[in-house]
Amino acid sequence: MDQNKRAVRLGHSLNEAERQHVSNRRGTVQQCLQKHNIPCSLDEVPNIAVLGSGGGERAMIGLLGSLSQLGEEGLLDCIMYLSGVSGSTWCMSSVYKEPDWSTKMETVKQGVIKKLNSGQVSKSEQYKRLEKMTERDNFSITDIWSALVVSNEVKEINEHVLTEQRGLHTRDPYPIYTVIDKQCSHDKLHKDVWFEITPDECGYSLTGAFVDSTAWGSLFDKGAVTKKQPQIDILSLQGLCSSTLAEGKEFRQWILQELQHFTQKKASTTTQAPNKDEAHQVVSNLVELTRRSFTEEDPSVSITKMNDLLKGKQNKDGRDVKLHGTITNEALNKFTMDVCDSFFVWFKEHDIWRVIIKCMMKVAEWDWGTQYNFLYNTKAAEVHPSILKSKTRQYEDAGLLLNSPYFSVLRKERNVDLIISFDFSAGDPFETADNTAQMCKDLQVFFPTVKRPGNDQEPDDFYVFEDNPTAPTVIHIPLFNAGNCKGEVKKWKDRYWTYQSQYTEEMVSDLLEKAALNIKNTKQKLLKVIEEVIQRKKKH
Repeated sequence: MDQNKRAVRLGHSLNEAERQHVSNRRGTVQQCLQKHNIPCSLDEVPNIAVLGSGGGERAMIGLLGSLSQLGEEGLLDCIMYLSGVSGSTWCMSSVYKEPDWSTKMETVKQGVIKKLNSGQVSKSEQYKRLEKMTERDNFSITDIWSALVVSNEVKEINEHVLTEQRGLHTRDPYPIYTVIDKQCSHDKLHKDVWFEITPDECGYSLTGAFVDSTAWGSLFDKGAVTKKQPQIDILSLQGLCSSTLAEGKEFRQWILQELQHFTQKKASTTTQAPNKDEAHQVVSNLVELTRRSFTEEDPSVSITKMNDLLKGKQNKDGRDVKLHGTITNEALNKFTMDVCDSFFVWFKEHDIWRVIIKCMMKVAEWDWGTQYNFLYNTKAAEVHPSILKSKTRQYEDAGLLLNSPYFSVLRKERNVDLIISFDFSAGDPFETADNTAQMCKDLQVFFPTVKRPGNDQEPDDFYVFEDNPTAPTVIHIPLFNAGNCKGEVKKWKDRYWTYQSQYTEEMVSDLLEKAALNIKNTKQKLLKVIEEVIQRKKKH
C-alpha cells in the first residue's frame, strides 16, 4: 500500500512500529528492574508511563529535571512511554533531537540548559520563518505563535520533522505528544477530542482513527491522499501543543505590535523602489486599524488617514477603496482584500507587505492549528459524523481541556499498568487529577479514585491512587511540595508563574534542582509501588 495514497487506519490496535518498540523495550525494563532487585518475567514486566503536564517553561524545565534524576537513580530504563502536554512537549522535542537520549541523559540535559541560557533567535530568522509558513495551505495563528514566541522560548527554529526520528530511539521511551480537536471540544464530543501525535501515527486516541504521520496535514478524501502537503515540523508541533499560553486579547495586541515592528524595520532597510513608501504607510495603517478593532479604541483618526492615503484609488470592480462607519472584523477583512486585489503590484514588489497582510488577516480570524482532516468523507462507525464531513480540523493545546496527557496512555491497547504523573500546573495541584477522574467516569474509562489531602496543608511529594483493580495505578507528584520546598510552596509558585518568559540561569538551575528532589526523595516509595504493580499483574 502506498502510504502517500492510503494512510488511514481505523481500529484500536497499536500500529506495528509502536508494537515492535514496546516489545523490544520490555527486555530493557526487565533488566532495569532486576538491578533494583525486582525480579519479574517478561510477561510480568509492567508498562510504565511518565506524563508531563502543561505549564510553559516551568513544565519544560521541570520535566527535564525529573527525567535527568530518573536517569541518575537508574530508573529511566523502567519507563515504556513518555507523554506530554503543552510546555512538557518543549522538553520532549528537545531531548528527542538526540538519538537514544536516555543513554546519555546528563549530556543531553546540559545541551538543553546551554541552549536555554545562551541561545538566541533573531528577528530576521523569525521573519524568514513567517514568510515560509504563509505560503502553505492552512496557514493559521499557530504558525505566527510558533515563529514569534515559541522560537524565543525554546531558543531555536527546529524545522526537522517527527518522522525523521523513526528508528533512532530504540533505547528510549516511546514518545506521545498530545493536543485536542478544537471543534470536538466546543461540541462536547469528549470521546473524540483527544488527539495524539507520534513519529509513526497521529490520530484520535479513544476513537481509534489514525493516519501515518508522514501524511498528517495532507489533503484527504475517502481515506486517500489527494494533495500531498509538507509534514508538520518540530517548531510547528511545539506551537500546536502550547497554544493555551496565547489565549486572550493581550496576545493579539502583541502580534500586531510585532507586525508593526517588522513593517518599520523592513521599510527602513528596503532599497528604493516604486510604491515603497506608499505601500509601507498603507500596510502600517492596516495593522494599526486591526489593533484598534481589538482594543476598542477610537479608530476615526486612522480611518481618515487611511482614506487620505487611498484617495482616488479604485478596486478591480471600479469602486472607490474607502472605509466607512464602524469597523468590524468582517468589514476590515473585506477592506484589506480590496487593498490587496487593487494594488497587487505593491505586494509583488515587497514580500514583507504580503507576509504582514496575511498575518494580520489571520489575527482577525483567530483560527488555530488548522490541518486538513484525514477522515474527510471516510466511513467510520465510531467517529462522530460531524468530523467526517469536515474538510479541515483545528487542533490546539490539550491543556485547555485537561492539563495532563492521561488519555493518551489510557488507551486500552497500551495496557499501561502504572502512570507516573509529574504535575507542573499552576494553582490547585489536584485539579487535573480530579478532572481526569470525572472525565473517565463520563467516558466509562477505568481510573482510580483521587483522594485529596486537607485543603489547609501543603501538598506532599508523592501520592498513590490505586483502588480500582481494572485501572492503572497512578503516582501523582506535584512540582512544588512539602518535601522539596518545606513550608515555602507559595514562594516557589510565585517565583515561577506560567506566563513568565525566559528564565534567568539561576532560575533554571534552581528549578532543575527542585524537580530532581522529587525523584531523590521518593525513589524507595516508587520502587515499592512498582513491586506492588508487578504482584497485582501476577495475580490477574
